[in-house]
Parts: sequence; structure tokens; C-alpha cells
Amino acid sequence: SEVAWNESQHCRLLAGLVPDQFQLCRRNIEVMHSIVLAAHRTKSICQKTFADMRWNCSSIQHAPSFGPDLLKGTRESAFVYALAAAAVTHTIAQACASGELPLCSCSSIPSEVPSPDFRWGGCGDNLAYGLQLGAAFADSPLKSGKLGTGALKAMNLHNNAVGRQVVSDSLDTKCKCHGVSGSCSVKTCWKGLPKLDEIASDLKSKYLAAIKVSHRLIGPRKQLIAKDMGVRPVQEADLVYLINSPDYCTPNLHMGSVGTQDRQCNKTSAGSDSCDLLCCGRGYNAYTEEVVERCHCKYHWCCYVVCKRCWRKVERYVCK
Repeated sequence: SEVAWNESQHCRLLAGLVPDQFQLCRRNIEVMHSIVLAAHRTKSICQKTFADMRWNCSSIQHAPSFGPDLLKGTRESAFVYALAAAAVTHTIAQACASGELPLCSCSSIPSEVPSPDFRWGGCGDNLAYGLQLGAAFADSPLKSGKLGTGALKAMNLHNNAVGRQVVSDSLDTKCKCHGVSGSCSVKTCWKGLPKLDEIASDLKSKYLAAIKVSHRLIGPRKQLIAKDMGVRPVQEADLVYLINSPDYCTPNLHMGSVGTQDRQCNKTSAGSDSCDLLCCGRGYNAYTEEVVERCHCKYHWCCYVVCKRCWRKVERYVCK
């Protein structure tokens, strides 16, 4: 992340690139800053999205050296691959619009006819360029013939495509008003993407509804088919996985589970962060912590706020 990314020799600094990624890096060196940023966003947003779950995405900190929970075709690896593919597309699309990349700029004017109350303008996120370059970078390791079985490659390619589709579906019309005294006599609109956190939230819903599949020969080629006959057929929008995850309650190095011992839980919650669910019935310990807060704030004309510092004791709970 400290590299300027302005010389092709910088591509050698990234260990683990497959030849196609290395060539893409050399040809598009200016986009590598966005790709590195997308990797950082994937790590932080994954952990934020699953902070209240037994699996809290802590293993992503070791990327690109994934552990068993992200290498064996689990539901968790489905989410991580989809989020990473979405992040690189999203980051490149917005980098184009912000003028950071010399080979792309704002998206083209939408083909749909604007309604009478607005006109197309502004600078839309360049989703087409983000999809093109994002897919080339994210999918090439899976097409290189080196990583994993055919079933695992098919699963990861499918989930990469789901991540990009969620980004595409999230493109929405954003507008800005112009007029005297804040009136909206003229409205300029463009197509823009939401924050990556919102896309991660959509992918989490797909994670919870993911379908277990097998890679079977159907007609002339192998396809991902739902493992259980009673489950609906796999759709392009579904996240898929090959093997069941551990319960993540106790440490299991073989499956990549670190357990939930010493995780902070919420005594009053009824959700996944509750002490009952997060601690897997083992119980919890309570302790008191002193926190410092801003308090007794006063507004002074003009224009600043002065606050005092207050200490408050808070009771915390951690899993046994």
C-alpha cells in the first residue's frame, strides 16, 4: 500500500500473482493502486460485516495465505470470493469517475430517457470498465489451471460472478439540485454506486441463503448442481458452497475454526451476537471497564463546541 504504482517493475513486489495477473499489472500499472485498495477494503468490510457472528472473518487477516475455512469450498469462502470480486469492480469504477485513472473517465450518458424534472449530467461511476478489468484480475487465478480442483474453481468463478452482479444491480440514479436558495428548479442526475458496505450486506444475505452444490456432468459439461434434491435449482444470483462449515464454537485447526472463547458478547441481544449463541452455551464472564466520553457539551458563538470529559463504568461480557 506504500508503493507509488507508477513503474511496471513494481508488479514484482506482489507475491503470488499468476502470469495473466502479472501481465495485466504491467499493462495497467496505474490501476494497481485501486486493486490494492480493494484488497484492504475486502479485509476490513468482511470483518465489520461478520463482527457479530461466530465466524467473524478474522482469518482474512492472513490473506493471501488463506486457512482451511477459506480454501476448502465453505460458505465462508463463497462470501469472501464474492466480496473481493465486488470490491475490485467497485473500486475501479469509482476511481475512473474521480479522475484517478488515465485510461478511463466518467461513464457514458445512460441510454434511458430522463424524466421531465431532471437532466443527465455529472460524472457517473464507470461500471463497464470496473467489470471488465475487475473480472480479468479476479478470475485469472481460477483459470490458470493451478489452484484447486475443478469443482472448487467452478464454485469460486460462480461466486466471483455473483459479487460482480450485486455491484451491477446496485447501480442507481443519484441527483444534485441547482436553484436559488436551495430550490430544485434544475436537477442533474447520474448513475452511481452505493458504499461497498451496502454491497457486503446484500452478499451476507446471500451467504445465509447459500446453496450446497456438487460439480456433476450434465450433458456435455460439468455444472454446479444443488446437492440436495429437495432444494431449488441453483440460480446465477445464488452463492454456492461445496462442504459444510464447522460450527466455529471450538478451535479446529483442520477446519480453520479459532473458536469463540474470549469473544465479547451482548447479554441483552437475541441475535447472533447474544451471549447464548456466540458462546455456544458455555456461559460467559463479566468484567467492568471504565470508558471516557465527551459530555456536557456547549455551543459557543461562533462557531465551536466545548465538551468536558466524563468517565463511566461499563459492564462487558466475554465467552468462557
